[in-house]
Amino acid sequence: MRNISKDNITQAVLDSLSDTPDPRLRRIFGSLVRHLHAFARDVELTEEELYAGIRFLTETGQKCDDKRQEFILLSDVLGLSMLTVSMNNDKPAGCTESTVFGPFYVEGAPRCEQGEDIARGAVGESCEVDVSVKGLDGTPVADAVVDVWQADAEGRYDVQRPGLAHAQGRGQFRTDAQGRLRFRTVLAQAYPIPTDGPVGRFLKAANRHPWRPAHLHFMIQAPGYETLITHLFKDGDAYLDSDAVFGVRQSLVAPWVHRAEGGYALHHDFVLNARPV
Repeated sequence: MRNISKDNITQAVLDSLSDTPDPRLRRIFGSLVRHLHAFARDVELTEEELYAGIRFLTETGQKCDDKRQEFILLSDVLGLSMLTVSMNNDKPAGCTESTVFGPFYVEGAPRCEQGEDIARGAVGESCEVDVSVKGLDGTPVADAVVDVWQADAEGRYDVQRPGLAHAQGRGQFRTDAQGRLRFRTVLAQAYPIPTDGPVGRFLKAANRHPWRPAHLHFMIQAPGYETLITHLFKDGDAYLDSDAVFGVRQSLVAPWVHRAEGGYALHHDFVLNARPV
């Protein structure tokens, strides 16, 4: 430890972790050290660049609060969120696929009744949503807890509107005896992720756009089934092939149908994967 050099420091750090009691923690930290050191060697990292990176991460943390999670946003735009989702959500064919959680979920969304309007004054064209929740064998999943949230026509979630005293574009429901859920809202629209922080600066430096295709978030929880976190994406959206957070899956693209009487309608069947016994 008294003669540390660029050639032996990685092993020295790994040796310092050898007594970590938790084997999983030891494996994670060990791999992190090996990859970080390999990265620094690969790019020939300068001291100035190291401290610039530390400042970037510090500012990312400082941008987080109870209504915004800049670190989730960073994980999203680097593809780490979607990679982790993909690795941890292999499901049998026929089950609804998962996608990224996103930074705008809020615990304690208003509890709503069937048919209720979750827009609550959010701007946008009207949209009626009618979905079902069932198991892979076709069994309706009754009394499933379904959280829904979305941006409005101006591309903002309620938590992005300072001073807004009530929730808009979000709610929590329970499916009926047939596993169905019906509610009213506004038409989802494409929107840019927040660019007023470190993640926005990164996207600009990388010459990447910040846009996400129009989508509606769902989190579905039911006893005996794996929790499903997913979106429904609007068919025909210009950003389906260049989502800033890499979250699009073709099976989650659905038509928002324009109704002759005005407004839109969305229908979809969610299929949950049974939890292993």
